[in-house]
Amino acid sequence: MTKVYDMGEVSVHALRGVDLELFGGEMMVLLGPSGSGKSTLLNILGGLDRASGGTVLYRDLDITAAGDKQLTQYRRSHVGFVFQFYNLIPSLTALENVAAVTEIADKPMRPEEALELVGLGDRMHHFPSQLSGGQQQRIAIARAIAKRPSVLLCDEPTGALDSETGIVVLEAIDRVNRELGAATALITHNADIAGMADRVVHMSNGHVSAVEINKTRRNPRDLHW
Repeated sequence: MTKVYDMGEVSVHALRGVDLELFGGEMMVLLGPSGSGKSTLLNILGGLDRASGGTVLYRDLDITAAGDKQLTQYRRSHVGFVFQFYNLIPSLTALENVAAVTEIADKPMRPEEALELVGLGDRMHHFPSQLSGGQQQRIAIARAIAKRPSVLLCDEPTGALDSETGIVVLEAIDRVNRELGAATALITHNADIAGMADRVVHMSNGHVSAVEINKTRRNPRDLHW
């Protein structure tokens, strides 16, 4: 696929021909410097942006040809997003933040179950302001997975966290990936995180520059940065 942003007199080529598959149950880590196309790729996979060329398929759905209504349904039913910033609603408790998603999903898990999965069963009635950054990020993960997505997309989920807190968040993502079997793609600029992946995709200047397969996935607790 390709992605070109028209900036008036200048065209920015964010993706220059990326050919990639993401498999159910897989943990794929995308590595590369800022501007390499990682976030653009993730946004296209998640239906938040459209490719300029090429084809993006989710099972039998051609995302590149889908209308706005189809894309909304795709995002609502199949995709969970976790971003660097938590985007929680400050006036709602952890439980209510997760419930806001489960109320519009087709076959959601109970909000309590999603919070238990990320280790926050004892914090469900706290407001975001009463929680640490790592706890808020885990609520964001619970919110993303409560709809039982088949695709989980994480864009720098530990970017705003210290290493110890980041490891706890990565453990939550790792557990969700293993237990729910969601095809998981995680963007990071931190090469040490690549050890937790099944597959590591290196991006540079809008291209996939290299792909590595890890023989074994390391536990996030064994990662150091």
